[in-house]
Amino acid sequence: MAKNLWTKYTACQLEELEAVNEKYKKCLDEGKTERECVTLSVRMAEEAGYRNIKDVIAEGKELKAGDKVYAVCMNKSLALFQIGKEPISHGMNILGAHIDSPRIDVKRNPLYETDGLGYLDTHYYGGIKKYQWVTTPLSLHGVVAKKDGSVVNVNIGEDPTDPIFLVTDLLVHLGAAQLEKKASVVIEGENLDLLIASKPLAETELKEDQKDAVKANVLKILAEKYGMEEDDFKSAELEIVPAGKARDCGIDRSMIMAYGHDDRICSFPSLFAMLEVENPERTTCCLLVDKEEIGSMGATGMQSRYFENMVAELVLLTEGDSNVKVRRALQNSKMLSSDVSACYDPMFAEVFEKRSSAFFGHGITFNKHTGSRGKNGSNDANAEYVAELRRIMDEADIEYQMVEMGKVDAGGGGTIAYIMANYGMQVIDCGVAVLNMHAPYEVGSKADIYEAVRAYKAFLLNA
Repeated sequence: MAKNLWTKYTACQLEELEAVNEKYKKCLDEGKTERECVTLSVRMAEEAGYRNIKDVIAEGKELKAGDKVYAVCMNKSLALFQIGKEPISHGMNILGAHIDSPRIDVKRNPLYETDGLGYLDTHYYGGIKKYQWVTTPLSLHGVVAKKDGSVVNVNIGEDPTDPIFLVTDLLVHLGAAQLEKKASVVIEGENLDLLIASKPLAETELKEDQKDAVKANVLKILAEKYGMEEDDFKSAELEIVPAGKARDCGIDRSMIMAYGHDDRICSFPSLFAMLEVENPERTTCCLLVDKEEIGSMGATGMQSRYFENMVAELVLLTEGDSNVKVRRALQNSKMLSSDVSACYDPMFAEVFEKRSSAFFGHGITFNKHTGSRGKNGSNDANAEYVAELRRIMDEADIEYQMVEMGKVDAGGGGTIAYIMANYGMQVIDCGVAVLNMHAPYEVGSKADIYEAVRAYKAFLLNA
């Protein structure tokens, strides 16, 4: 096994490492949903000189080498481009990662009262172990879109003065039967409803048609704070996520524990690298996309045509309208499909195969293939492309690990790689190893995060 990164960094590198990780923690705290990630990323991009491609199109201007533009899709996905010296039809160097994370969503008709307690009805999003989400401090993030066209932002539970929420669990004193259940059903999906209130509205304020006083009080608060009525839940997107900030983990402060490492431990380092790159030979791209956790479907997922449409716009603004050049640009591109990999956990060693496992402090991971069992559902990168990436990493003195996600028949996973490979481009799964993947709080190595930024930058400049 290669030497642990902490033993080889210089004092200067250790200082850079801490700066990168402090920046990353702040991004985690501000970007707990895909919408918040896009808002934050756009602000950072504009500070680095990026312009909205819609403005460039409206002005009728062409793009030239060195120009920086971004494109937002429904406030949930983002693509950034820096035009290279070579024509776009020669291909791009693409960093792709997702900014959605497993969570609990609020249903369309969610607010109800039962036996003096107020709840929001929910539907979980992505692959979670449901029992992990009970008795955990939770916050509410999202938007409420109203019929008049206005959109109200909601963020309750992050400020120290805010209330927080939780999903209740059965007390252990009465839990004998519950403890006999399988872990997959010890907490049912329909029992993940969010406890939000217990105080009734004064009888003198109740309307004739209001029988549930606790619910009525919640509606009063929502009307006063957000100008919101109950029907507005129908056009709201409210996400329930763990409350609190990203924290250093370990007495040596070598790790970060936080919600959303999957996949923001790849997406924010990808963004950092993208914003540092200047004057690339090939056009560089950073894709931060939604819906990966549920199959990349929908208009903001990678299976939509949004990215392809934006590439067509870039070709038009640089080389002229040409469908074949759009196809060439996509096929000639090279991509790192960056998503988290499973870190070897000695507490659960039985599901790992050590020789092919990722370890903390040993750098970025490359998964030649993902999928499950017989590589089902996997993009399997070409050997020639893997060799090129080895050269790039070695020349930049960047540590990396060639890994698989656990034992062959233990399970598996996938990323957006197979979708992008449909264009014929070179794609490999790449990312950062984490512990507790898909749990409310995941753990990542600061050294691996720093090394990921270095690796992404080297790829953008040298692939």
